[in-house]
Order: sequence, then C-alpha cells, then structure tokens
Amino acid sequence: GVGKTTLSQIVYNDSRVVDWFDLKVWCCVSEDFDVVRVTKTILEAITMKDFNIKDLNLLQVALREQLRGKRYLIVLDDVWSEKYEDWIVLRQPFQVGSPCSKIIVTTRNHGVAAIMGTVEGHFLKELSVDNCLSLFAMHALGRRNFDGHLNLKEIGEKIVRKCGGLPLAL
Repeated sequence: GVGKTTLSQIVYNDSRVVDWFDLKVWCCVSEDFDVVRVTKTILEAITMKDFNIKDLNLLQVALREQLRGKRYLIVLDDVWSEKYEDWIVLRQPFQVGSPCSKIIVTTRNHGVAAIMGTVEGHFLKELSVDNCLSLFAMHALGRRNFDGHLNLKEIGEKIVRKCGGLPLAL
C-alpha cells in the first residue's frame, strides 16, 4: 500500500503519544467487520484478560467502564465496512473517555473515511517518480541519489516504475 498502517504505527509508537495517552489499543479490523469481535478485541487489549462473552451489550458496558474518564488512543486498522449503523453501535462506549481521546481509522476506502467524518481525513498518495527514486537510492546505496553510481540509475528507474509509487514495494 501507500503506507497507511506504517504511518499509523509510527504515530502510535511515538514517545510523545505513549506519554500522553492513558490507554492505547491497536485493532486490526480488515474485511470482516464484526462489532462484537472489534469491541471484544479492544476490551481484551485494555484489560489483558480473555472475555468469553458474546453479548455485545455486556462487552460494551465493560469497555465503557475501562474507558471512563481516561485519555485513550484506539487505532482501527484496515477498515473496509461502510455500514453506518455498525459504526454508530461501535462508537457508543467511547463517549465516556476524556475529550482528548482519539480514534485513528486506516482504510483504503474513501467511503469509510466519509462515514467517520468527525475530522477531515488525511489521504496518502503514491510517491512521485523522483521521490521513489530517492527512496530507492537511499535503501540501495545509502544516499538519496545515484551520484557515483550512474550505471545503476537506469536499473533503479525501471524498478521504481514497476513499483507504481508504492513506498513499501520498494
């Protein structure tokens, strides 16, 4: 991809973020968006306990108690679902946290970003050919250009074109 998860991981692990939030949870959502599973995953990550509960209401009550008054950061990674009703249900326990709490959602789907809609999304784009070439040279040669290695530049350009501007493909 263009680095949505990687960028979110950098933010999530930044020492200022670690120091600022009382609770941090990373939840990989993917195609199978299940409110019960996501709620349970977040609750288990916070409490470090297994919950053998399948009742959404009980899970949300328990999660609400864990979040009450706390400043939290929740990352919902790789979200695909555009079902607005599911998001309304999922968000309910989060309303009791500190106003400084944040939820980051990564998605390849602009429709999901629009549904979240509380703040304007940050859309990542593919890198330009020049930026790809610079990144490739940095990884391959330890420098940002092909100076002193002009014989490798043409090969580097071919590789970069095949990667289509995706930094992780480099």
